[in-house]
Amino acid sequence: MTMAGRDTNAIRALQALEDDRSSVRLRAALAVGTAPDPRFVDKLVERCAIEPEFFVRDMLTWALTRHPTSLTLPELLREVRSERGQARSQALHTLSKIGDRQAWPAITRALLSDADDEVARSAWRAAVVLVPEGEAAGLGAVLASQLGRGERETQLSLSRALVALGEVVVPALRAAAAAATDRRVRTHALATERLLRDPHAGFEFAIEEAKRVVALGGSGQEGR
Repeated sequence: MTMAGRDTNAIRALQALEDDRSSVRLRAALAVGTAPDPRFVDKLVERCAIEPEFFVRDMLTWALTRHPTSLTLPELLREVRSERGQARSQALHTLSKIGDRQAWPAITRALLSDADDEVARSAWRAAVVLVPEGEAAGLGAVLASQLGRGERETQLSLSRALVALGEVVVPALRAAAAAATDRRVRTHALATERLLRDPHAGFEFAIEEAKRVVALGGSGQEGR
């Protein structure tokens, strides 16, 4: 294909990313990822911040992972500081897919406790992927400060992140359960430790069991 032909295709793909039809945008993102081009990176990142459809956003992320990290990482690190929640969330999601630990310093406590649940959940997932060796316990302590937050979907995301860090989070979970004056926090801490011990228990079962322990005034350590 001639240079002019490639340029024409690139222009069409970039224009298609803004089409009113989500199916067209999805195909455009697929095309961009299939034939990576440095000229696409800015537009892909920009589109992630405003794309309304989940499946298209996921394809945009995939397309970004197909480009060199040297090009995508600086743009994504800028986006995690955006005032737009979706921009922060999607950039964090993409960083978790790229998995380059150079991004770890960008996963701040502020992001891990972001007021926007979607941003916080993306930050938790990214943190678990990017955390350097030896820092998992510290991350676990920060994540434990979010126990009891939000509805079930948010709580499940946090529990999964904590469980993924492994046994190093047990002290933080037990400290949270012991110090909590809020039943939601204590219940969530106990349920997460149960999932750590038995990943097949299921979140709903672990929550209900923890509720019974809290109601009876137990510590959750009985019988261990």
